[in-house]
Amino acid sequence: MVERGDERAFGTLFDRHTPALYALALRLTGGDEPEAQEVVHDAWVRAGDRLGSFEGRSSLRVWLSGIVVNRWRELARAGAREAGPPIEDLSLGVEDGALRGVFDRIDLERVIAALPAGYRQVFILHDIEGYTHEEIAGLLEIAAGTSKSQLSCARRELRRALAPPGGQRA
Repeated sequence: MVERGDERAFGTLFDRHTPALYALALRLTGGDEPEAQEVVHDAWVRAGDRLGSFEGRSSLRVWLSGIVVNRWRELARAGAREAGPPIEDLSLGVEDGALRGVFDRIDLERVIAALPAGYRQVFILHDIEGYTHEEIAGLLEIAAGTSKSQLSCARRELRRALAPPGGQRA
């Protein structure tokens, strides 16, 4: 537990890291804001209880992100979150070139949310958050090779889902 004298320091850490942790949780939950808020809240409670045991083997951001990922995984295992629509069911085609740019980001977020959990975790941590495969392996308790494989599969699924009808990317 954080000591009373450390509340100010804890507040500084909270202010500094919460936006990134919330963005990570929001992506992991597929855009479910209440669930992302719950994940971040629970992660900070756990971090407060365990901050004294932080050994510095990774950056504080990696350590905190690991707590967020683990809390999200616990909720997923407990069935607290519903799976998004199958990636094949997403309708992403917008024919008007002027409108395409507006929908690109929305489409990408929807497709990321529909990825299988393992693919989504690794894709978000590597390609969006910038973690190395070794850091991801430590966070998710998997081999670095598994992280690389999951990322490759995630990218393949994203390319397939975002390809326009007819298979040719503009």
